[in-house]
Amino acid sequence: MADRLQRQWSPEQIAGWLKREHPHDERNQVSHETIYRSLFIQARGALKKELLAHLRRTRAMRRSRHYTQKAEDHGRITDAISIRERPATVQDRALPGHWEGDLLCGSKNSQIATLVERQTRYVMLVKLRSKDTGSVVNALIKQARKLPTVLYQSLTWDRGKELADHKRFMLATDIQVYFCDPQHPWQRGTNENTNGLLRQYFPKGTDLSAYTQAELDAVAGRLNERPRKTLDYETPAQRFQQAVASTG
Repeated sequence: MADRLQRQWSPEQIAGWLKREHPHDERNQVSHETIYRSLFIQARGALKKELLAHLRRTRAMRRSRHYTQKAEDHGRITDAISIRERPATVQDRALPGHWEGDLLCGSKNSQIATLVERQTRYVMLVKLRSKDTGSVVNALIKQARKLPTVLYQSLTWDRGKELADHKRFMLATDIQVYFCDPQHPWQRGTNENTNGLLRQYFPKGTDLSAYTQAELDAVAGRLNERPRKTLDYETPAQRFQQAVASTG
């Protein structure tokens, strides 16, 4: 149990995963309430502090960068296709291959691109040299070419000017881009929630430019290997692999 807490699994995720792994063996199951009691009441010493530090992020950490980012960073997208024009199959998560994206910002004007697939909650992180639209679009094109076309058909983004060159991205990848309504970042709720989870690995004030792409891939891997309640305690990695297999 301790090793999974250190991998940022929540007590509820651990309990759900154990029930899924051992459905007929109650001896290998434990409730999340019992895990919490063990941590808050029975545990002692430095290990307790270390594990507690990896529990749920605070309310403040869930707040979007859009609460503080200057208004001039938004609203400069021309010829944007509205999120309201997304097909129903994207909206209801009926098929995989539809992503939401954003920038996660750090200190020293650093940032990374975060991408999450709507159906499977699979996460990809992309190292950026700069947040100017040319650099961001180049990095997103490179990342998109790592996936089968069927698993990357659309991308929903906020109105940040980093995707002002969205037409070039669409021409290079044949991926349709949709944009949230102005000042409505919560319309990409899956990505907003994912960015909140990522703050467990990248606290505010972190210099994100110090991370290599390999290190970002490792962090994404840890998040993708955490079971999710919304996935019936399967992991995003398991669900995404099922999607990959179905395209074969």
